[in-house]
Amino acid sequence: MTIRYLSLFAVLILPRSGQAQQNPAKLETLKDKTLVVWAAPANLDQSGGSALTIDDQRQNFDGIVFGELAPARWMAGSNLFRRTNQNQKDVPPETADAKTFVQIAVVYKGREITILRNGAPISRYQGGEQQPFGSDSAAVLGLRHLDAADGACFAGAIDDARIYGTALTEAQIKALKPNAPSDPKPVAWWSFEDGKGEDAMNAFPPGRLNGKARIEAGKLVLDGEDSYFVTPPSAKVKTAAAPGPDVPEEFILNYHLMHPGAESMPGDPNAAIFLDGTYHLHYILAHPYRGRGSFSFVHVTSTDMLHWKWQTTKLQPSFTGHGMFSGTAFLTKEGLPAAIYHGQGAGRNFIAIAKDRAISAWEKPFPIEVKKADGTEVKINHWDPDCFLIGDTYYSISGGNNPPVLKSQDLKNWTLIGDFVRELPQNSVIGEDISCPNFFKFGDKWMLLCISHPMGCRYFLGDWDDKAGQFVPQKLARMNFERRDQSPWGVFNRTDFFAPESLLTPDGRRVMWAWVVSAGPGGKLAHKTIQSLPRELSLPADGVLRIRPLRELEGQRGAAQTLEAVKVARPVTGHTDRVPPSAAPQLQRIAELPGDSVEIRVTIPRAEAARKMFGFVLFADGKGGGLPIMLLPETGMLRVGTAEAPFAVAGLPAGEDVELRIFVDKYLVEVFANDRQAVLAAHLEQAGKRGLDAFTVGAPTTFKRVDIWPLKPTNEGFLDAQKNRVWEPKRK
Repeated sequence: MTIRYLSLFAVLILPRSGQAQQNPAKLETLKDKTLVVWAAPANLDQSGGSALTIDDQRQNFDGIVFGELAPARWMAGSNLFRRTNQNQKDVPPETADAKTFVQIAVVYKGREITILRNGAPISRYQGGEQQPFGSDSAAVLGLRHLDAADGACFAGAIDDARIYGTALTEAQIKALKPNAPSDPKPVAWWSFEDGKGEDAMNAFPPGRLNGKARIEAGKLVLDGEDSYFVTPPSAKVKTAAAPGPDVPEEFILNYHLMHPGAESMPGDPNAAIFLDGTYHLHYILAHPYRGRGSFSFVHVTSTDMLHWKWQTTKLQPSFTGHGMFSGTAFLTKEGLPAAIYHGQGAGRNFIAIAKDRAISAWEKPFPIEVKKADGTEVKINHWDPDCFLIGDTYYSISGGNNPPVLKSQDLKNWTLIGDFVRELPQNSVIGEDISCPNFFKFGDKWMLLCISHPMGCRYFLGDWDDKAGQFVPQKLARMNFERRDQSPWGVFNRTDFFAPESLLTPDGRRVMWAWVVSAGPGGKLAHKTIQSLPRELSLPADGVLRIRPLRELEGQRGAAQTLEAVKVARPVTGHTDRVPPSAAPQLQRIAELPGDSVEIRVTIPRAEAARKMFGFVLFADGKGGGLPIMLLPETGMLRVGTAEAPFAVAGLPAGEDVELRIFVDKYLVEVFANDRQAVLAAHLEQAGKRGLDAFTVGAPTTFKRVDIWPLKPTNEGFLDAQKNRVWEPKRK
């Protein structure tokens, strides 16, 4: 997932005098507004800096950002892209050289946002809800915004920068001249003509120059290396802080893979591959590097995908020269493992090739450069990439609303083919992107396993058109399901199951993981970097995806507790009764779990399950608390907690019993239904509660069999990594 995580680190940077200055802006609240700047980019390959930003000092900002989502494109930057057009395909690239100043204006009128270059519109779209900026706001030139922990800064010169308290017309913008007054007057104006960083309108106090930023010949000059101008000078700029304490004991899981260090995000699993008896997996780790936040690929290995050992982190900014964002692993034609990924702040996707099949070291990464047939460079959206080999041709896709697909014979010379996806299925939602993509042959079909940032993990099934070099999807289905307490849209708002990655085992199984982002209430798990259980995916002749827990988990079982012919005899019958019931006798205790690391398998005869509303409550307290798991025949849904996923008993083949497999790992629960559906939930009030209760509605229900196994922990490597810490990246 390539998204800027901007609330990780915070430290106060004082003015050069060493004294904090308390001079707030004298700014009336802005809604409709116009940002205008005359700027000359030092180079067109830079990524993520801003020529002018207004920041409310509470993580919200609007800015004139260069090259963050697509090379050489100007865009309206905003917090979590809420007012940003993420599809940069139709925005023309900048062509000016370092000596040519261009006027860039961003006009905010209600939800309509227009970007103009030298008075001509280059992008117009409907953004998110307007963000007000008041008297406590800061202006930043160079740094994208105050919370930009990645430290991306604009490189170039700024001749004039202004903020208007109204949405200017095209004619008004065309009439503006640098270093000259205008009608209407701006609410803030920096011309740098007097060699000072002073706002001519006195809305902001004199600013602070940071790093090697300087004012020279009436221009603000920025080198792109942590140099920027900010006012008020007391504005807090976030930088990388030292990591906090490691995972508290109560959050340490028994058999899920999780990061052994301090809180961090993102935690995308990446670059998974099986080689010579060893499974390799990487995940993103955010960490301080040279005073700023950056990102590395932590490397773990296993022989069974359950017992993991942490290796020395090799793919880190001290080696690559940039942070690491999402990507995948593949084998080269020569049989060497390789990783493709997005270089944080570099504006490019990169490929790194391992020096050996043990992945003990890497060759220096190189960027993907796309050329036309005549050798000229093609500007594409560089985003979450994937690379795959079909025949003797490498293909690469780069994330976005409709990713471009490229081809190469040698990984160095790439040619643009066109759009990767021919046509999206009707149940895709306008505004969803395709990110964290993983594309592979799957039975007689092809699968695109991916996310959309606002709606989480999903997959497409379809065909590969070899002649066109294009994916033709026929089906889209979700693997992440909104809880009732979540928004229907938005990263972190409904993304419990996120950023998938998969590999092929030597016996032909396709196994996937996903990052458990917002499964816990209040984002309590978001920074823990927890991966889901490994899931086996298969596609039998009926065309229905099978999702089952990794079969190696069965080797962790202890002695079974088996209950047969379990009758839930006191159904809920009152039309106003609560479901699930809160207490006995309608809520019936059927077992006590043998610990906090458990597998439960429940088999219900088909005839008993037909048209029935029934289920279980894990961690029941007899007062209405606990985690409900239930089947809803009226909607054909499986509910776990408050999340509902499609699973209809009526849709099963005739004679097939219902089988639920429930995996409990302390507070994390994963439920698999007939290998056709899987739902994940977190319940953080589970401590000391081991009851497994059952209930039924309308009529008694008899379960054919209930098997309960304690599961042996697989976290020895995690506990060892908390001590040896070989995974820690360099900070300097």
